[in-house]
Amino acid sequence: MFEPQGIALFVLLMVVFAGLVLWVVVAKQIAFRVLAACLAFIPAMLFGVAAVNRYYDYYTTWGAVQADFTNQGVATLPQAPHLAGKSGNTITKLGLSPQARAEATQTGYLFETTVTGKLSKIVRTVYIYLPPQYFLSRYDTYRFPAIELLHGSPGGPEQWIDPMDMLPTLDGMMTTHQADPVVLVMPDTNGGQNYSLQCLNAVGGVPDATYVAEDVPDFVAANYRVQPPGKAWAVAGLSEGGFCAANLALNYPTRFGAAGSLSGYFAPLDNQTPKDNKPGAPPVYTLPFGHDEALKLKNTPDVYIAHLPAGAIIPQFFLAAGAHDAQDVQGAESFRQQLQLYQADVPLDLVPNASHDANAWRGAERPMLSWMTPLLAKNAARADAAAHLRDADAAAGRARAKDRKKDGLILRPAATPTIAR
Repeated sequence: MFEPQGIALFVLLMVVFAGLVLWVVVAKQIAFRVLAACLAFIPAMLFGVAAVNRYYDYYTTWGAVQADFTNQGVATLPQAPHLAGKSGNTITKLGLSPQARAEATQTGYLFETTVTGKLSKIVRTVYIYLPPQYFLSRYDTYRFPAIELLHGSPGGPEQWIDPMDMLPTLDGMMTTHQADPVVLVMPDTNGGQNYSLQCLNAVGGVPDATYVAEDVPDFVAANYRVQPPGKAWAVAGLSEGGFCAANLALNYPTRFGAAGSLSGYFAPLDNQTPKDNKPGAPPVYTLPFGHDEALKLKNTPDVYIAHLPAGAIIPQFFLAAGAHDAQDVQGAESFRQQLQLYQADVPLDLVPNASHDANAWRGAERPMLSWMTPLLAKNAARADAAAHLRDADAAAGRARAKDRKKDGLILRPAATPTIAR
């Protein structure tokens, strides 16, 4: 009855607010008037928070609120050790107990790690989810495809865990064979809840695009049994993350085979960056590209796509929007028309009874995963087949070289003896 989005909660807050205002009017002593006025701010503030929550459809239960605000969903995640230089496979390196590994074969394994960008020098948190199949012996030699999931702003990578419920959604779909096994990679794209960097290499700012599109995928591929960046990787995001996914897919087309934009926009906004680019500093509004119009065009997907050369190869796209948000729907439909010059069938999922909110993003997860994961699995199988063929060719080449060397030693004529005169 009094759940975060329930009408009863809103009525209760209004009644409490009205009672406190009445107290301000009838109180005889100034101290009580001041106290009542101060207390009235509390239900007024909570009413505003509840209204925003109802609009975005983030939390539907108090349990979800508690889990998020106490970080129960992510604070208890195991910290992954640095795997570089350690012997054994990645499961051994993760240090899982037999019990934890048995559980991982049923539910997968979600953990937190820190990725230091070799190119960008950015240091941020990344959440990684290894599916149950990762821990099964029949997948020991399989390199998994991956989806890099990008959050919105304000928000962080934990947004995909709660309230988006991506992991149980994917688990259920894999169990019923509606989705193929895939590794999920969820990086912090902004470096803090107060910032909005839009995954851009902004002029005078941090190289955020380099971190998200290059450093993070390279780290995951190097440390886990995951395909290298390419057609077996996808990038997907919601809201600001949807813009990130579309923009990075077009600017790094060889590093991704698919892209998903959920309620994304297709032209950059102003950034909210930490003052003087110092982590933790107050956010300030900045123009991402200054006066560089060419750089702005290259990072405006709905304009840049029209400037691509004929026959350009780009990742396959999936688009989604809440059906009640006219601006999101119009943007997605317009971008879809341009994409059809490069992709014959561009899925566009308009989620009913949803706007620019979590209801739309949760509603689009299943259609996106059912479309995206088989494509990535097919590309991963092709990549594995090509890698095995290259390995076989290399082994055959080494064998031929060894045989030639051996034959040469056997057939080399003996040196003619020198006769003393």
